[in-house]
Amino acid sequence: MSATANAFQKAATHIEQMRKDCIYADGALPSRTKALAAMLWSVSVRCEPCLAHYARKAIELGASKDELAEMLAIASVMGGCVGETWALKALAAVKTGAAHDPACCAHY
Repeated sequence: MSATANAFQKAATHIEQMRKDCIYADGALPSRTKALAAMLWSVSVRCEPCLAHYARKAIELGASKDELAEMLAIASVMGGCVGETWALKALAAVKTGAAHDPACCAHY
């Protein structure tokens, strides 16, 4: 493995640990709320793998379908037509229930 690839691998591993510590663990906010917020951010930046991951992760962490729908309604309101398009992608990811990587992005 090249030095660059090795450095990238280390960074990706570190980022996943940060997700576990900052998003997937309860703190002042419950983990499901933080996963919903990460999903909303994913809509904003239009990261489709992240969007599907965080939508499913929020459900896994105990978010209800109603909580997911309310958060995605915020995406639609704040993002207009584009936000609605990406919010619908999140709903589709949850409805399909397709297998997904345990990490947000599949680059490690």
